[in-house]
Amino acid sequence: MSRIVRGSAAVALAAAASLLLAACTPAAPAESPESSVDAGYVTEGKLTIATGEPAYFPYVIDDDPTTGEGFEAAIAYAVAEELGFAADDVVWVRTSFEAAIQPGPKDFDFNLQQYTITDERAENVDFSSPYYSTPQAVITVEGSPAAEAGSLADLEGLLLGAATGTTSFAAIEEQIAPAAGAQAFNTNDDAVLALQNGTIDAIVVDLPTAFFLTGVILEGGVLLGQLPADAGISDEWGLVLAKDSPLTAAVTAAVDALRESGRLAEIADEWLGADAGAPILQ
Repeated sequence: MSRIVRGSAAVALAAAASLLLAACTPAAPAESPESSVDAGYVTEGKLTIATGEPAYFPYVIDDDPTTGEGFEAAIAYAVAEELGFAADDVVWVRTSFEAAIQPGPKDFDFNLQQYTITDERAENVDFSSPYYSTPQAVITVEGSPAAEAGSLADLEGLLLGAATGTTSFAAIEEQIAPAAGAQAFNTNDDAVLALQNGTIDAIVVDLPTAFFLTGVILEGGVLLGQLPADAGISDEWGLVLAKDSPLTAAVTAAVDALRESGRLAEIADEWLGADAGAPILQ
């Protein structure tokens, strides 16, 4: 037998042996959907979502997020579906607004309470990509000195308030710059009470909240208009996760998929409505 023939035979024998070993060796088990889903979640097999206590219309209807009724309740279940969770596998917990964005471990996988994405907050927590972007708006009540205001200049001599630490408060200082400065309140509820009592002339909130307050809460509520978005003071809301959460990339991908499919816009249209009735204040 020639050297070439002997070499070819050896190669053939080695190949056959390799095939035989491969056939006898069990294949590595594929990662199950369950093990993939459970990695990094608070509770195995469950998606734990947090919202406020209470959670308000139009974000959650009747303070019951389990129904999926309301803008953020609907967003939450849409994200859950993208992540591979059935509605029955969603668990809800409650947190205060401030507690959720403090450093430290979390008892939720993600939290949504109209959290504006900011660099300061991102030092303590992770954010998903934005699921909603909203301008700020100015509201008052009939009979207030602000009731006839139609421009930013008309607001400069008035007393304007907002919840401290919010984009709304920053918008007063940077876009309106009233002579008396921005009046700080602990919550929107406190600002609304001050408006009703005549302590301040108008308050600034995000646009969906403005529609709600003037249409449902405030007797004689007046939506003066929205602040220009081109000044860089806008609200982009993101889902909050623990800092360096292993879920951040997957949750962001889910939000991005919902945006690209048009589902986020559909949910916003259903629960927040159009911007009709809110002219831009120049």
